[in-house]
Amino acid sequence: MRVATSVSTGAAVAVAVTAGHFINDAYSAMLSPLGPALRMQFGTSIAAITLLIAVFSFTSSVLQPFLGILGERFDRRLMAALGPAATGIGLSLMGYAPAFGLLVLLVAVAGLGSGLFHPAGAAFVARYSPVDQRGLWASLFSAGGTAGMALGPIFAGVGLHNLPVFAPIGLVVAFAIYLVTPAERASTQRPGVREYLTIFRGPMVTLWGMAVLRSLASSGFGVMLPFILSAKGYSYGATALALGVYSVASALGGIVGGRISDRRGRTLVLRSSILGTVPLFVLLVLSEPAQLWYYPLMFLVGAFINASIPVGVVTAQEYAPKHVAVASSIMMGFSWGFAGLLLFLVGLLADATTPTVATLVSISLLLPSVWLAYRLPEPQKARLD
Repeated sequence: MRVATSVSTGAAVAVAVTAGHFINDAYSAMLSPLGPALRMQFGTSIAAITLLIAVFSFTSSVLQPFLGILGERFDRRLMAALGPAATGIGLSLMGYAPAFGLLVLLVAVAGLGSGLFHPAGAAFVARYSPVDQRGLWASLFSAGGTAGMALGPIFAGVGLHNLPVFAPIGLVVAFAIYLVTPAERASTQRPGVREYLTIFRGPMVTLWGMAVLRSLASSGFGVMLPFILSAKGYSYGATALALGVYSVASALGGIVGGRISDRRGRTLVLRSSILGTVPLFVLLVLSEPAQLWYYPLMFLVGAFINASIPVGVVTAQEYAPKHVAVASSIMMGFSWGFAGLLLFLVGLLADATTPTVATLVSISLLLPSVWLAYRLPEPQKARLD
């Protein structure tokens, strides 16, 4: 049943979970920039670092559909609050892991916290947003995460052994989420496995495939960028600035894309944003920070490629209006997580060739991604439960 609420109450809920998204993704974004430092401290290969990222993707993303089901059966307020706390504690302690195996365990626990948060937070926003502004509200929630990703590299800049100073922020935000968001008890109706399986079919599968390919392209770029710039002689500061610009642009692009989708349609934004990114992305990879156009081009690429992310989430919710948490998890978790698992192959390719070659191969996946986007039907703006 739809929750009857005032605009002010809905706004308070949205602000709380968006703050959670901000700090949760700030923690998550520390992992990739610290790849070279982790490689040095633990004496591993690039492939091992991408495997570490794949573990985080598995627990934070691949498991999200199952965590989304939990969100429909239990009080999702608790899930939304636990997420930033677990993510912050796990990733803040990376520099103190005595062995690589324990580092993997810490990252896995942190990923699970992120996986708990995302479907619960997205469901809160979907349930409390006005129908005619659903894309905008979802994009603002998404922008909180991408803005946090801009802060993550700055957090990482303090070094592995100073990261614990940021852990209390997640605890404070988690407490605020628990206080502000309403308790939502499980419905008396308990859908069976068969009903949940029917969600992932037809256009939802096409949408998921589009998102996996898009995510692998953008994630491959994000993971390889520190190695690309390091090989060209640039410092960590250049990498942090580049990733920061990319993340800020992602947040703004998502807001613009979400609002356009409310007025012009979801599929228009999905198709045009991915298609327009391809030539810009290739030029960006072949450029470097010393060139005047590098950072403006980084901004354009971040805005274009990520304009489709919140729109994709809303599209999935409107394809499955009775299961918004599970639908959100398919787009926010299962697609990202599946792409994250494939990042290990990108790492192997980088070891066999160069990080630049591996990145260009990843970007080429945007072509089949946009082909899938053109096969998507426009969803109906149904009421979300």
